[in-house]
Amino acid sequence: MNALNTQALKMYEGIHDTVFVRLKNNEGQFLLDMKYATAENFLKTPVYDCSECYLRMKTIRNLIEANNEFLQLGYRIKLFDCYRPLDIQKKMWQIMPNADYVADPQKGSIHNRGGAVDLTLVDLNGVELDMGTPFDHFGPEAAHAYKKLPKKVRANRALLKEIMLRHNFKSFKSEWWHYNVFESNKDPLANFKWICN
Repeated sequence: MNALNTQALKMYEGIHDTVFVRLKNNEGQFLLDMKYATAENFLKTPVYDCSECYLRMKTIRNLIEANNEFLQLGYRIKLFDCYRPLDIQKKMWQIMPNADYVADPQKGSIHNRGGAVDLTLVDLNGVELDMGTPFDHFGPEAAHAYKKLPKKVRANRALLKEIMLRHNFKSFKSEWWHYNVFESNKDPLANFKWICN
């Protein structure tokens, strides 16, 4: 697995940490299920033109390192959301103006800065681990501190969190799926739309 990790990082050699880059899914290393390019999200409509994952280079480096550790355990990362244009953040806030779940666009989200990922774990057959709630579940059951969950669910969430924290990410208290790369709140907001091929 280390060879895969080295190869994945090699594709990005020489790119500065703050540059936005499209995540290249080398050898199927990640699963991409970009929910906002579909109607399977709390907005109930697609708001991305296509299923691309853009992040700042430092976020990608840390994500690859975390995924390498998951791969060694027989899992891999499935991504639901990456960089999000600020205009999309404004639409989300209109529907869910609650800062426990959606960042106020006046301040901006770490997603708008290219430093946040929404994700889960899947086994090597692509089957999602049970995390107790779906992605984008707005309720107390999605919080890291929520304890009224089966033991296996708590273990799955703990595994995800432990390894993500080890690779320079911070968790978000009300959403088990949301992680911010360290100090990404210092990066400027962005509003570009990616080109769909």
